[in-house]
Amino acid sequence: MPKSFAYPTLDGLVDLACRDGVDIRPTLLRVLTDLYVQKPVHTADEEVQYVELALRLIEAVDAPTRATVAARLSNYSAAPPAILHKLAGTTSGPGAAAAAEAKPASGHELVELFFAAGAEERTLILTNLDVVAATAARKAAPASNDVLHRLENAALQRNTSEFSRALERALGIGRELAERIVRDASGEPIVVAAKALGMKAAMLQRILLFLNPVVGQSVQRVYDLARLYDELTLASAERMVAIWRQAGGRTQVRHEPATWDDERRSARVLATPLPHRAVRRNDAPPSRVKSNER
Repeated sequence: MPKSFAYPTLDGLVDLACRDGVDIRPTLLRVLTDLYVQKPVHTADEEVQYVELALRLIEAVDAPTRATVAARLSNYSAAPPAILHKLAGTTSGPGAAAAAEAKPASGHELVELFFAAGAEERTLILTNLDVVAATAARKAAPASNDVLHRLENAALQRNTSEFSRALERALGIGRELAERIVRDASGEPIVVAAKALGMKAAMLQRILLFLNPVVGQSVQRVYDLARLYDELTLASAERMVAIWRQAGGRTQVRHEPATWDDERRSARVLATPLPHRAVRRNDAPPSRVKSNER
């Protein structure tokens, strides 16, 4: 069984400012608890990190959120006593019954939370994802060498647009989400994608150094992400990718031939309404017109 993540110091971790005008602390506490109770057994390190983080988040969230967390933990035999003691007396009132019926976080909600969270919070989310991976739609095999080298070449050329397009096809996710993964200034989403695609650690490190200057300029950040890659389970990565697909509206991984770009461009032209094509001067064959657009 893969070892657990190394747990960093939590000082200041949950002193979260409102990011983009939205306070993520209530959602963070609820989602982390949802994931925590799905594991029947936790290591000592996992429990320590959850307890430390939850205790501090409880201080910052509203009564309905505390009631929701208390309801989640009430039926969990391995609920940490420190959390139950902290929540004692906060679950009474008209909001308690509604909290008990609250639904687990949706895929879209988890995606937004993951991207809004810091590095340590993302680690805790990923730590608890592998337990629910059995219900996820899993890939039959790792990505082909051609796909992986296409990603690496785009990164080495700092061609983020091409990297996003290749990642979109390789993972079967939406274009906007692929671009969001590439732009992420912390780097964990790229690590998740690399693990799910079966990428070698050395290739990932080269991609991290070149793709995003914010990540690549920090040797310590690249080192931390490389360690995350080693400790991240394949089940957790596949589960997160499945959530990305669900949230992005894509469900199938597309295995494209070497001439995939020409085929896609030709398809675009064939889908163009005829009246618009008729007014084009010196109309050329569809694939040629499209191949000269860029």
